[in-house]
Amino acid sequence: MDYTTQYDSPLGPVLLASDGTHLIGLWICGQKYDRATLSGETCRNDALPVFTEARDWLDRYFAGKRPVPSELPLKPRGSVFRQRVWHLLCQVPYGQTTTYGALAEKLGQQTGKTENPHAIGGAVGHNPISLIIPCHRVVGKSGSLTGYAGGIDKKIWLLRHEGADMAHLFRPGTGKKNRLEK
Repeated sequence: MDYTTQYDSPLGPVLLASDGTHLIGLWICGQKYDRATLSGETCRNDALPVFTEARDWLDRYFAGKRPVPSELPLKPRGSVFRQRVWHLLCQVPYGQTTTYGALAEKLGQQTGKTENPHAIGGAVGHNPISLIIPCHRVVGKSGSLTGYAGGIDKKIWLLRHEGADMAHLFRPGTGKKNRLEK
């Protein structure tokens, strides 16, 4: 059985999920793939220690601190490939972005295979622990803010909150001439 609780964030309600010991999910309510990795039956349990730790992590994050994913017992559910991609996401520093192509290159160095940036994009998009595993820090190679399951406005908010340089970034479909400002 999986357990859930809710956290009220500046981005709206967030659903946290646990297997009882580890954090297995964090979704901004209504985002794409919301609850996709839950095993079926869930039970609300606000008092789990892992939820207390996660709420503290999120409080610090939204207060402008820079907690790291390794502070929490994370156990996202997914294939070995996705696990590798999510591990790489945890290495992208605050205030910085990376691209799907750069992640593919890094993963290829680890596996000895040529990795497809589109497959990387699928793994990034299906990240079951949003915010903490920072998939919002991945952008298209041209600077397009494509592909955030929580929505582009939330991605922009998160990047600005983290102090990312927004000058080279733009909303998908608007073209490079409509760059964002910091």
